[in-house]
Amino acid sequence: MKDHSPRLWHRAIIHMDMNAFFAAVEQRDFPELRGHPVAITNGAQGTCIITSSYEARAHGIHTGMRLREARRLCPGLIQRPARPEAYARTSMAIMEALRDISPDMEIFSVDEAFLDVTRCQRLHGTPLRMARMVKARVREASGGLRCSVGVSGDKTTAKFAAKLVKPDGLTVIPPWEARQRLENIPVTALCGIADGIGRFLARHGAHVCGDVGRLPVSVLARRFGNLGRRIWLMCQGRDPDKIHGEAPPPRSLGHGKVVPPGTRDGELLLTYLQHMSEKVAARLRRNELEAQDFFIGLRLRDEWLGKRLRTALPVNDGGQIFGLCRDFMARHWRGEPAFQVQVTALAPRPRHQQLNLFAEGAGDRARIDAIMD
Repeated sequence: MKDHSPRLWHRAIIHMDMNAFFAAVEQRDFPELRGHPVAITNGAQGTCIITSSYEARAHGIHTGMRLREARRLCPGLIQRPARPEAYARTSMAIMEALRDISPDMEIFSVDEAFLDVTRCQRLHGTPLRMARMVKARVREASGGLRCSVGVSGDKTTAKFAAKLVKPDGLTVIPPWEARQRLENIPVTALCGIADGIGRFLARHGAHVCGDVGRLPVSVLARRFGNLGRRIWLMCQGRDPDKIHGEAPPPRSLGHGKVVPPGTRDGELLLTYLQHMSEKVAARLRRNELEAQDFFIGLRLRDEWLGKRLRTALPVNDGGQIFGLCRDFMARHWRGEPAFQVQVTALAPRPRHQQLNLFAEGAGDRARIDAIMD
């Protein structure tokens, strides 16, 4: 790619997106998997695909697909159970390496990051040169894994650019070209514009980004507030959102699990809910958090059956969360076939252990939880 950006950009954002990250880590660590279609599942007996290698994607396999269906499309598919610790170690190494290019970094997910390199142009050179540095640092830090990189003057356009060429792509959309490049792009192709917002825009005749820019901003602002104003700017390649270096406290923290399709066995569903309760509780404790409000739910064939339930005091103990699950099942489930369970802590807050000492047996329970952790 030729460097066509001799002048300093007023704002320069790089988006780094790892290619088939989990599957790539498996192929890196187990050479016999290289060149073969690989699917990652949650556990050795997992039935739902978390992600897959590009060799598998060539057969039409995608995230969320049932393993049984995937094997019909690709009889030679190799199933691998997820290894979260290995992925986390590789992710941490990559993110630390990227901080050497710019300290202004937002870790967007385990395999994605934004870098604001505006202030680094006099140090490292053009945004394109820094994008090439990103790809080189990722390969070095990860043991040869590939990533796709997008460069532009705002986060949304940079993320869109990174999707254009995969795997191992590098796409530059200079900020002065962003509006034109997005003109005929469907609005739902941009990160953050889901189908619901897309339907609202379509009702106003806005199907592509250029249509949105021609709408009065008040149309979006009246419906979505500040988010509407941001969407209006995003579609013009002028997303004002800044790099968020420190992750905000989570608004929710949950775990879900796909169960055997059409499960009507109440005891089996309770077993899954107990497992999810303990996983949520362990994550709360690990992050020094607790919660008082929880969402307990079952995904039925065409809808969710779910309720928001509350404990007497904020908790991070799996037994007490599971008590809410039992109450939910007794009061609200009528034997409908279920396909997934979900337990989510809503609005978790920093833990205040001294309040819970007044609860009967709280000290013993806390010691048991610590041993389990």
